[in-house]
Amino acid sequence: MTEQEIYKRFIDWLGKTWWVLPESEHLMPLIRARYTKEEAELLTGIPHASKSPEELAQIKGMDPDEIGPWLEDLCKKGVLYKTRRGDLVRYRLNDSYFVFFRSAFWPGSYDDDSREMASLVNKYYFDGFYDQYATAHVKGLRSLPINKTIEDTRTILPYEDVMKVLDNFEYFTVSSCPCRQRKSLDDESHECKKPTGNCLHFDELGRYCVENGMGREITREETEEILKKAADEGLVHGISNWQAKPDTICNCCNCCCLWMEAYHKLGHHKSLDASNYRVRAEEKTCKACGLCVKRCPMDALQLKVSSEASNKFHKAVVLDPDLCIGCGVCVHKCPSSSLALERKDKIVDPPKDVRDYGMRFMADRNAGIPLKRK
Repeated sequence: MTEQEIYKRFIDWLGKTWWVLPESEHLMPLIRARYTKEEAELLTGIPHASKSPEELAQIKGMDPDEIGPWLEDLCKKGVLYKTRRGDLVRYRLNDSYFVFFRSAFWPGSYDDDSREMASLVNKYYFDGFYDQYATAHVKGLRSLPINKTIEDTRTILPYEDVMKVLDNFEYFTVSSCPCRQRKSLDDESHECKKPTGNCLHFDELGRYCVENGMGREITREETEEILKKAADEGLVHGISNWQAKPDTICNCCNCCCLWMEAYHKLGHHKSLDASNYRVRAEEKTCKACGLCVKRCPMDALQLKVSSEASNKFHKAVVLDPDLCIGCGVCVHKCPSSSLALERKDKIVDPPKDVRDYGMRFMADRNAGIPLKRK
Protein backbone atom coordinates (compact mmCIF):
# COMPACT_ATOMS: atom_id res chain seq x y z
CA MET A 1 0.00 0.00 0.00
CA THR A 2 1.38 3.43 -0.91
CA GLU A 3 1.83 6.23 1.58
CA GLN A 4 -0.96 8.19 -0.10
CA GLU A 5 -3.32 5.23 0.22
CA ILE A 6 -2.43 4.79 3.90
CA TYR A 7 -3.30 8.42 4.63
CA LYS A 8 -6.52 8.28 2.60
CA ARG A 9 -7.68 5.20 4.52
CA PHE A 10 -6.88 6.95 7.79
CA ILE A 11 -8.76 10.12 6.79
CA ASP A 12 -11.79 8.00 5.99
CA TRP A 13 -11.57 6.28 9.37
CA LEU A 14 -10.95 9.48 11.35
CA GLY A 15 -14.05 11.04 9.81
CA LYS A 16 -16.36 8.26 11.04
CA THR A 17 -17.37 10.04 14.22
CA TRP A 18 -19.38 13.06 15.40
CA TRP A 19 -16.96 15.45 13.66
CA VAL A 20 -16.43 14.82 9.96
CA LEU A 21 -13.55 15.81 7.67
CA PRO A 22 -14.79 17.89 4.70
CA GLU A 23 -12.81 17.80 1.48
CA SER A 24 -10.23 20.59 1.26
CA GLU A 25 -6.83 21.24 -0.28
CA HIS A 26 -5.59 21.72 3.30
CA LEU A 27 -6.81 18.37 4.66
CA MET A 28 -4.07 16.02 3.44
CA PRO A 29 -1.21 18.40 4.36
CA LEU A 30 -2.75 18.81 7.81
CA ILE A 31 -3.05 15.06 8.36
CA ARG A 32 0.54 14.54 7.22
CA ALA A 33 1.74 17.29 9.54
CA ARG A 34 0.05 15.72 12.57
CA TYR A 35 0.45 11.97 11.94
CA THR A 36 3.40 10.01 10.59
CA LYS A 37 2.69 7.32 8.00
CA GLU A 38 3.28 4.63 10.65
CA GLU A 39 0.91 6.33 13.10
CA ALA A 40 -1.79 6.73 10.47
CA GLU A 41 -1.53 3.05 9.58
CA LEU A 42 -1.68 1.93 13.21
CA LEU A 43 -4.56 4.27 14.13
CA THR A 44 -6.76 3.21 11.21
CA GLY A 45 -9.24 0.83 12.80
CA ILE A 46 -8.61 1.96 16.38
CA PRO A 47 -12.14 2.55 17.74
CA HIS A 48 -13.47 5.89 18.91
CA ALA A 49 -14.92 3.98 21.88
CA SER A 50 -12.56 2.96 24.68
CA LYS A 51 -10.90 -0.46 24.46
CA SER A 52 -8.30 -2.30 26.51
CA PRO A 53 -4.73 -2.75 25.19
CA GLU A 54 -5.47 -6.45 24.69
CA GLU A 55 -8.55 -5.66 22.59
CA LEU A 56 -6.62 -3.15 20.51
CA ALA A 57 -3.78 -5.59 20.00
CA GLN A 58 -6.27 -8.14 18.70
CA ILE A 59 -7.85 -5.57 16.35
CA LYS A 60 -4.44 -4.69 14.92
CA GLY A 61 -3.05 -8.25 14.92
CA MET A 62 -0.24 -7.30 17.30
CA ASP A 63 1.16 -8.57 20.57
CA PRO A 64 -0.08 -6.57 23.60
CA ASP A 65 3.53 -5.93 24.67
CA GLU A 66 4.28 -4.59 21.19
CA ILE A 67 1.32 -2.20 20.99
CA GLY A 68 1.67 -0.84 24.54
CA PRO A 69 4.53 1.65 23.88
CA TRP A 70 2.73 2.88 20.75
CA LEU A 71 -0.40 3.61 22.76
CA GLU A 72 1.47 5.56 25.42
CA ASP A 73 3.42 7.63 22.87
CA LEU A 74 0.25 8.47 20.95
CA CYS A 75 -1.43 9.64 24.17
CA LYS A 76 1.48 12.00 24.79
CA LYS A 77 0.99 13.30 21.27
CA GLY A 78 -2.68 13.97 22.05
CA VAL A 79 -4.12 11.73 19.33
CA LEU A 80 -5.22 8.90 21.65
CA TYR A 81 -7.20 9.28 24.88
CA LYS A 82 -6.42 7.19 27.95
CA THR A 83 -8.77 6.49 30.85
CA ARG A 84 -8.09 4.63 34.06
CA ARG A 85 -10.65 2.96 36.34
CA GLY A 86 -8.70 1.34 39.15
CA ASP A 87 -6.37 -1.14 37.45
CA LEU A 88 -8.34 -1.05 34.20
CA VAL A 89 -6.74 1.07 31.47
CA ARG A 90 -8.50 1.85 28.20
CA TYR A 91 -7.68 3.86 25.08
CA ARG A 92 -9.71 5.45 22.30
CA LEU A 93 -8.99 7.40 19.14
CA ASN A 94 -9.35 11.14 19.59
CA ASP A 95 -11.58 12.80 16.98
CA SER A 96 -10.19 15.45 14.66
CA TYR A 97 -11.88 18.31 16.56
CA PHE A 98 -10.09 17.28 19.76
CA VAL A 99 -6.76 16.85 17.98
CA PHE A 100 -6.69 19.93 15.75
CA PHE A 101 -8.46 22.47 17.96
CA ARG A 102 -7.40 21.31 21.40
CA SER A 103 -4.61 18.81 22.17
CA ALA A 104 -2.20 20.03 19.48
CA PHE A 105 -1.92 23.44 21.14
CA TRP A 106 -2.54 22.81 24.86
CA PRO A 107 1.20 22.31 25.54
CA GLY A 108 1.96 25.86 24.39
CA SER A 109 4.87 24.76 22.19
CA TYR A 110 6.55 27.09 19.68
CA ASP A 111 8.43 24.50 17.63
CA ASP A 112 8.36 24.27 13.83
CA ASP A 113 5.88 21.38 13.81
CA SER A 114 3.42 23.37 15.92
CA ARG A 115 3.79 26.37 13.64
CA GLU A 116 3.08 24.27 10.56
CA MET A 117 0.05 22.75 12.26
CA ALA A 118 -1.30 26.16 13.29
CA SER A 119 -1.12 27.55 9.78
CA LEU A 120 -2.87 24.53 8.28
CA VAL A 121 -5.60 24.37 10.95
CA ASN A 122 -6.31 28.07 10.53
CA LYS A 123 -6.69 27.63 6.76
CA TYR A 124 -8.85 24.51 7.08
CA TYR A 125 -11.07 26.23 9.67
CA PHE A 126 -12.17 28.73 7.03
CA ASP A 127 -12.35 26.13 4.24
CA GLY A 128 -15.30 24.11 5.48
CA PHE A 129 -13.94 22.44 8.61
CA TYR A 130 -16.06 24.54 10.98
CA ASP A 131 -19.10 24.89 8.74
CA GLN A 132 -20.71 21.86 10.38
CA TYR A 133 -21.38 24.03 13.43
CA ALA A 134 -23.44 26.43 11.30
CA THR A 135 -26.42 24.08 11.71
CA ALA A 136 -26.06 23.54 15.46
CA HIS A 137 -28.69 25.03 17.75
CA VAL A 138 -26.52 24.24 20.79
CA LYS A 139 -22.86 25.24 20.80
CA GLY A 140 -20.00 23.46 22.57
CA LEU A 141 -19.44 26.21 25.12
CA ARG A 142 -21.89 28.19 27.24
CA SER A 143 -21.23 31.61 28.71
CA LEU A 144 -20.59 31.35 32.44
CA PRO A 145 -21.29 34.68 34.19
CA ILE A 146 -18.33 36.29 35.89
CA ASN A 147 -18.56 35.91 39.65
CA LYS A 148 -20.24 38.87 41.42
CA THR A 149 -21.69 40.47 38.28
CA ILE A 150 -25.19 39.09 38.86
CA GLU A 151 -27.50 41.60 40.54
CA ASP A 152 -29.63 39.17 42.56
CA THR A 153 -27.49 36.21 43.62
CA ARG A 154 -30.57 34.36 44.87
CA THR A 155 -31.48 33.66 41.23
CA ILE A 156 -28.22 31.95 40.30
CA LEU A 157 -28.68 28.41 39.02
CA PRO A 158 -26.07 25.87 40.23
CA TYR A 159 -24.62 25.34 36.75
CA GLU A 160 -24.19 29.13 36.31
CA ASP A 161 -22.48 29.88 39.62
CA VAL A 162 -18.76 29.52 38.93
CA MET A 163 -17.95 28.82 42.59
CA LYS A 164 -20.55 26.07 42.82
CA VAL A 165 -19.32 24.65 39.52
CA LEU A 166 -15.79 24.42 40.95
CA ASP A 167 -17.17 22.60 44.00
CA ASN A 168 -17.87 19.63 41.72
CA PHE A 169 -14.19 19.01 40.96
CA GLU A 170 -11.35 17.33 42.83
CA TYR A 171 -8.51 17.90 40.38
CA PHE A 172 -7.68 21.24 38.74
CA THR A 173 -5.32 21.90 35.83
CA VAL A 174 -4.37 24.64 33.40
CA SER A 175 -3.16 24.49 29.80
CA SER A 176 -2.43 27.04 27.09
CA CYS A 177 -5.51 28.43 25.37
CA PRO A 178 -5.41 26.45 22.11
CA CYS A 179 -7.19 29.18 20.14
CA ARG A 180 -4.81 32.00 21.07
CA GLN A 181 -1.82 29.66 20.88
CA ARG A 182 -2.82 28.59 17.36
CA LYS A 183 -3.18 32.20 16.24
CA SER A 184 0.10 33.29 17.82
CA LEU A 185 1.99 30.53 15.96
CA ASP A 186 0.69 31.59 12.55
CA ASP A 187 2.56 34.46 10.88
CA GLU A 188 -0.43 35.08 8.62
CA SER A 189 -2.85 35.49 11.53
CA HIS A 190 -3.61 38.56 13.64
CA GLU A 191 -1.79 39.52 16.82
CA CYS A 192 -3.64 38.95 20.10
CA LYS A 193 -2.13 40.29 23.31
CA LYS A 194 -4.41 38.42 25.70
CA PRO A 195 -2.70 35.85 27.97
CA THR A 196 -2.71 32.21 26.87
CA GLY A 197 -2.20 30.28 30.12
CA ASN A 198 -5.83 30.06 31.21
CA CYS A 199 -7.52 27.02 29.64
CA LEU A 200 -8.88 25.10 32.65
CA HIS A 201 -9.59 21.36 32.77
CA PHE A 202 -10.88 19.20 35.58
CA ASP A 203 -10.81 15.66 36.93
CA GLU A 204 -10.43 13.00 34.18
CA LEU A 205 -9.58 15.37 31.33
CA GLY A 206 -7.27 17.33 33.61
CA ARG A 207 -5.38 14.19 34.60
CA TYR A 208 -5.04 13.22 30.94
CA CYS A 209 -3.54 16.63 30.16
CA VAL A 210 -1.05 16.54 33.04
CA GLU A 211 0.01 12.92 32.50
CA ASN A 212 0.72 13.62 28.84
CA GLY A 213 2.50 16.96 29.10
CA MET A 214 -0.40 19.12 27.93
CA GLY A 215 -1.04 20.96 31.18
CA ARG A 216 -0.06 21.28 34.82
CA GLU A 217 -1.89 20.64 38.06
CA ILE A 218 -3.00 23.68 40.06
CA THR A 219 -4.98 24.27 43.24
CA ARG A 220 -8.57 25.42 43.60
CA GLU A 221 -7.23 28.77 44.78
CA GLU A 222 -5.02 29.12 41.70
CA THR A 223 -8.02 28.28 39.53
CA GLU A 224 -10.03 31.09 41.11
CA GLU A 225 -7.13 33.51 40.61
CA ILE A 226 -6.85 32.56 36.91
CA LEU A 227 -10.58 33.19 36.50
CA LYS A 228 -10.26 36.58 38.24
CA LYS A 229 -7.36 37.65 36.01
CA ALA A 230 -9.22 36.45 32.92
CA ALA A 231 -12.25 38.54 33.91
CA ASP A 232 -10.00 41.57 34.43
CA GLU A 233 -8.58 41.02 30.94
CA GLY A 234 -12.07 41.04 29.43
CA LEU A 235 -12.17 37.33 28.63
CA VAL A 236 -15.43 35.38 28.60
CA HIS A 237 -15.71 32.33 30.83
CA GLY A 238 -16.96 29.53 28.55
CA ILE A 239 -17.90 26.23 30.17
CA SER A 240 -18.61 22.84 28.57
CA ASN A 241 -22.24 23.12 27.49
CA TRP A 242 -23.80 20.35 29.55
CA GLN A 243 -24.90 20.13 33.17
CA ALA A 244 -23.35 16.85 34.37
CA LYS A 245 -19.56 16.74 34.72
CA PRO A 246 -18.42 19.63 32.52
CA ASP A 247 -14.67 19.22 32.10
CA THR A 248 -13.50 22.57 30.74
CA ILE A 249 -13.71 26.28 31.40
CA CYS A 250 -12.20 28.33 28.58
CA ASN A 251 -11.46 32.03 28.85
CA CYS A 252 -12.33 33.41 25.44
CA CYS A 253 -11.41 36.53 23.49
CA ASN A 254 -13.54 37.66 20.58
CA CYS A 255 -10.69 37.55 18.03
CA CYS A 256 -9.27 34.04 18.53
CA CYS A 257 -12.04 31.90 20.08
CA LEU A 258 -13.47 29.27 17.73
CA TRP A 259 -17.01 30.25 18.62
CA MET A 260 -16.47 34.00 18.49
CA GLU A 261 -14.63 33.80 15.17
CA ALA A 262 -17.41 31.61 13.78
CA TYR A 263 -19.90 34.34 14.67
CA HIS A 264 -17.89 37.36 13.57
CA LYS A 265 -16.19 35.94 10.47
CA LEU A 266 -18.09 32.83 9.34
CA GLY A 267 -21.51 34.34 9.91
CA HIS A 268 -22.82 31.70 12.32
CA HIS A 269 -26.02 32.67 14.09
CA LYS A 270 -24.38 32.88 17.52
CA SER A 271 -21.05 32.38 19.27
CA LEU A 272 -21.16 30.71 22.69
CA ASP A 273 -24.58 29.78 24.02
CA ALA A 274 -25.85 32.60 26.20
CA SER A 275 -26.30 32.29 29.93
CA ASN A 276 -29.72 32.84 31.46
CA TYR A 277 -28.82 36.44 32.25
CA ARG A 278 -28.61 39.67 30.28
CA VAL A 279 -27.26 43.12 30.98
CA ARG A 280 -29.42 45.82 32.56
CA ALA A 281 -28.15 49.36 32.11
CA GLU A 282 -28.93 52.35 34.33
CA GLU A 283 -28.88 55.35 32.00
CA LYS A 284 -29.03 57.97 34.78
CA THR A 285 -25.69 56.96 36.31
CA CYS A 286 -23.90 56.02 33.09
CA LYS A 287 -20.82 58.20 32.53
CA ALA A 288 -20.59 57.40 28.80
CA CYS A 289 -16.96 56.32 29.19
CA GLY A 290 -17.41 53.63 26.54
CA LEU A 291 -15.40 50.99 28.43
CA CYS A 292 -18.28 48.50 28.33
CA VAL A 293 -18.69 49.01 24.58
CA LYS A 294 -15.00 48.23 24.09
CA ARG A 295 -15.07 45.15 26.35
CA CYS A 296 -18.23 43.54 24.94
CA PRO A 297 -17.22 40.58 22.74
CA MET A 298 -20.54 40.59 20.86
CA ASP A 299 -20.94 44.28 19.98
CA ALA A 300 -24.13 44.21 22.03
CA LEU A 301 -23.61 47.62 23.64
CA GLN A 302 -23.60 51.05 22.04
CA LEU A 303 -23.51 54.62 23.35
CA LYS A 304 -26.51 56.65 22.23
CA VAL A 305 -28.04 60.01 23.03
CA SER A 306 -30.30 59.70 26.06
CA SER A 307 -32.61 62.14 27.81
CA GLU A 308 -31.99 60.20 31.02
CA ALA A 309 -28.22 60.66 30.93
CA SER A 310 -26.71 63.12 33.43
CA ASN A 311 -23.17 63.14 32.00
CA LYS A 312 -21.70 65.94 29.88
CA PHE A 313 -22.04 63.87 26.70
CA HIS A 314 -25.80 63.35 27.19
CA LYS A 315 -25.27 59.75 26.18
CA ALA A 316 -25.83 56.38 27.84
CA VAL A 317 -25.14 52.78 26.99
CA VAL A 318 -27.93 50.86 25.23
CA LEU A 319 -28.16 47.07 24.94
CA ASP A 320 -29.16 44.96 21.97
CA PRO A 321 -30.66 42.02 23.94
CA ASP A 322 -30.48 39.64 20.98
CA LEU A 323 -26.69 39.90 20.97
CA CYS A 324 -26.00 39.73 24.71
CA ILE A 325 -24.60 36.38 25.90
CA GLY A 326 -24.81 37.26 29.60
CA CYS A 327 -21.10 36.90 30.32
CA GLY A 328 -20.71 39.92 32.63
CA VAL A 329 -17.49 41.14 30.97
CA CYS A 330 -18.95 44.65 30.68
CA VAL A 331 -20.40 44.66 34.20
CA HIS A 332 -17.12 43.57 35.79
CA LYS A 333 -15.28 46.82 35.04
CA CYS A 334 -18.08 49.42 34.88
CA PRO A 335 -16.64 52.41 36.86
CA SER A 336 -20.05 53.81 37.78
CA SER A 337 -21.75 50.49 38.62
CA SER A 338 -24.37 51.30 36.00
CA LEU A 339 -24.51 47.75 34.67
CA ALA A 340 -25.68 44.46 36.19
CA LEU A 341 -26.73 41.04 35.02
CA GLU A 342 -30.40 40.27 35.56
CA ARG A 343 -32.12 36.96 35.07
CA LYS A 344 -34.09 36.47 31.88
CA ASP A 345 -37.79 35.68 32.06
CA LYS A 346 -37.33 32.47 30.06
CA ILE A 347 -34.79 29.97 31.39
CA VAL A 348 -33.03 27.66 28.93
CA ASP A 349 -31.29 24.65 30.47
CA PRO A 350 -28.20 23.25 28.73
CA PRO A 351 -28.07 19.57 27.68
CA LYS A 352 -28.08 17.14 30.60
CA ASP A 353 -24.75 15.52 29.79
CA VAL A 354 -22.18 15.13 27.02
CA ARG A 355 -24.16 12.32 25.41
CA ASP A 356 -27.27 14.49 25.25
CA TYR A 357 -25.19 17.29 23.78
CA GLY A 358 -23.66 15.00 21.13
CA MET A 359 -27.04 13.67 20.07
CA ARG A 360 -28.40 17.19 19.62
CA PHE A 361 -25.37 18.26 17.58
CA MET A 362 -25.47 15.25 15.27
CA ALA A 363 -29.23 15.65 14.71
CA ASP A 364 -28.64 19.26 13.65
CA ARG A 365 -25.65 18.36 11.49
CA ASN A 366 -27.55 15.59 9.72
CA ALA A 367 -30.48 17.95 9.12
CA GLY A 368 -28.03 20.30 7.42
CA ILE A 369 -30.14 23.45 7.75
CA PRO A 370 -27.95 26.54 8.41
CA LEU A 371 -29.36 28.75 11.15
CA LYS A 372 -29.88 32.46 10.53
CA ARG A 373 -29.19 35.37 12.79
CA LYS A 374 -32.12 37.22 14.27
